[in-house]
Amino acid sequence: MRITLTGVFVADQDHASRFYTETLGFVKKHDVPVGEFKWLTVVSPEDPDGTELLLEPNENPVAQEYQKGLFEQGLPAASFGVTDVQAEFERLKSLGVSFVVEPMEAGPVTLAVFDDTCGNLIQIMQT
Repeated sequence: MRITLTGVFVADQDHASRFYTETLGFVKKHDVPVGEFKWLTVVSPEDPDGTELLLEPNENPVAQEYQKGLFEQGLPAASFGVTDVQAEFERLKSLGVSFVVEPMEAGPVTLAVFDDTCGNLIQIMQT
């Protein structure tokens, strides 16, 4: 068994697609219309056949409350692995990404947390 798909809720799929591809550097894998929304996934360019991230519309009130609750409590909705947290922090910061936790050591990992502009906090982590 392996993880093939995971997701984050987003208020605006087009905005999320731009942020996750143009700013973070992911590659769009699927962009399939489904009614007024899309089946919209992105993948790492380093692993195009790997785990897909679904940019899922948060139209459901339960999804909205869940997303809002995580954000208000400072809990990341997802965690992405990077080779060098400090270098990625500096790259993203230069692109205007807002960090709520700057690079810090936490036991065996170094991590940082940023606002994805889509209603989520995202953690980057170096082991």
